[in-house]
Amino acid sequence: MLQPPHSSLQVAAVPAQRVPARDRDQDAPWHTEAVCRRDEAGLFFAPSKEPTAARLSREEAAKRVCARCPVMVECREHALLQPEPYGVWGGLTAAERRVVLARRRRRDLELKKASSATANRIAG
Repeated sequence: MLQPPHSSLQVAAVPAQRVPARDRDQDAPWHTEAVCRRDEAGLFFAPSKEPTAARLSREEAAKRVCARCPVMVECREHALLQPEPYGVWGGLTAAERRVVLARRRRRDLELKKASSATANRIAG
């Protein structure tokens, strides 16, 4: 199996110990329930020089695994906050995560401008 290019990405290669979310210790990390911790870790990271068609097929297969994962949202947020530069995390590719982050930055900027404009109207 190929090694992920980033050390924190090795979470996917560790065997799972499934614990239902309602019974899980609140202090346990979210990734203890990740479906990708089973045997599909190779789906989530691109081998070097992977042809485009193969990459798209692998990414779609990884997204199908993510779709049935009970911690998909936590995984996605982790990847967005880190930010994780490689692989499929929380059902999003690295390129898709860059788009989400750009949209969040734009939204935050617009909210900041609107808040500033409202504060100026109230003060003025």
